[in-house]
Amino acid sequence: MSDTGSGHDGAQKDYSQKMDGGGGDFDSGQQSQQTEQELATKMLQIQSKRFYLDVKQNRRGRFIKVAEIGADGRRSQIFLALSTAAEFRDHLSTFSDYYASLGPPNPDNVPEDGKLKSEMMIKDNRRYYLDLKENVRGRFLRVSQTITRGGPRSQIAIPAQGMIEFRDALTDLLEEFGTNDGGFKGELPEGRHMRVDNKNFYFDIGQNSRGIYMRVSEVKSNFRTAITVPEKCWSRFRDILSDYCDKMKKTSESTTSSITADNPLQKQTSNNM
Repeated sequence: MSDTGSGHDGAQKDYSQKMDGGGGDFDSGQQSQQTEQELATKMLQIQSKRFYLDVKQNRRGRFIKVAEIGADGRRSQIFLALSTAAEFRDHLSTFSDYYASLGPPNPDNVPEDGKLKSEMMIKDNRRYYLDLKENVRGRFLRVSQTITRGGPRSQIAIPAQGMIEFRDALTDLLEEFGTNDGGFKGELPEGRHMRVDNKNFYFDIGQNSRGIYMRVSEVKSNFRTAITVPEKCWSRFRDILSDYCDKMKKTSESTTSSITADNPLQKQTSNNM
């Protein structure tokens, strides 16, 4: 595993304890923690902030989790596919050049919204807004991540003086791991069919930009309905079904035992068989 800032072991331990919350939109929750693998990490100290760049991998591919921890302990994070991280790296160079051309801050010549330069990146269902801004505390690059299907906006703020250092750290990780997002490349299982009474159930495995999924379709005459189950929660889905099967089996056995105990004739007949 790659690691920079080895003199900050305490900070790294503290970060690991605080940020063990899952992979956000790329994958989240306990299930993702079981299938997610950390490949490398870098730590940057820029002014009073610490930034952690973690290269991670799961069934959907490789990505970089960028976490910001402020001086007051508050933390925020965004997630970048490797291809998006490469695009972001290039934007950092452009923003850095523009920042260098600005000269000293001029309080009398600051845009009303504080924005000095803006760009946008799009990756699948995510949008990233890059805004070089200026306020009373100085100049900084705000990076906001939004999801088109809804959900909270997440963002980090990189002090303008640290954009080059941030770009170089990204470059090191991309040189090591490339810009291919990866993802599951194997052959998907074949579909299955099951008939129960006058209903047909179809189980089909598919894959799209958001990952692998199972579509369970119920077909009856002219009626058809379906649900889609993401691959990351198949095990949990199976465990819930298994739990219900066990409980129904125990209930059925308990009911049968109770009927036999209340009917001596049936009990005697059973013993004679």
